[in-house]
Amino acid sequence: MQYPKILLAAALSCGAWFAAPAWADSPITVENPYVRLMPPNMPNTGAFMVIKNHSNADRKLVKAESPVAQTVQLHTHVHDGNVMRMREIPAVDIKANGEAVLQPGSLHIMLIGLKQPLKEGERVPLTLNFDDGSSLKVEAPVQRIQPMAMPMNGQGQMHEGMQH
Repeated sequence: MQYPKILLAAALSCGAWFAAPAWADSPITVENPYVRLMPPNMPNTGAFMVIKNHSNADRKLVKAESPVAQTVQLHTHVHDGNVMRMREIPAVDIKANGEAVLQPGSLHIMLIGLKQPLKEGERVPLTLNFDDGSSLKVEAPVQRIQPMAMPMNGQGQMHEGMQH
């Protein structure tokens, strides 16, 4: 399926990245994929996106692949005492007519053992594999992520009592 050039130009000019399905009538689409830029000495990073399911059936993302990493895993964050830890999960659920949001501190795709440092703006190929045997190819640009600010308590201290 060919998209009109004006539509493609409009989407690119807004800074939005979309992954078009390999077939025109696919019920799964991906919006705003990106890979987190990490310092060159870091061997791992994460990929994030919104996966939309436009069908009346629940779907699952069961595997992701990329040639830039030795291992690719589906992950989430869990509370372990007072510490957030990443854990591998077998699948990411995408409800019928719903979406799965993969974002920092939550569900994400982990790229482990990067084969070379990634550069800002570079596009990382990802293949998303679903429970029905279908797959979707995505190109995710490498982006610098700004750290989240901790809320302050009005006395120059973070809420956990740490000095700022």
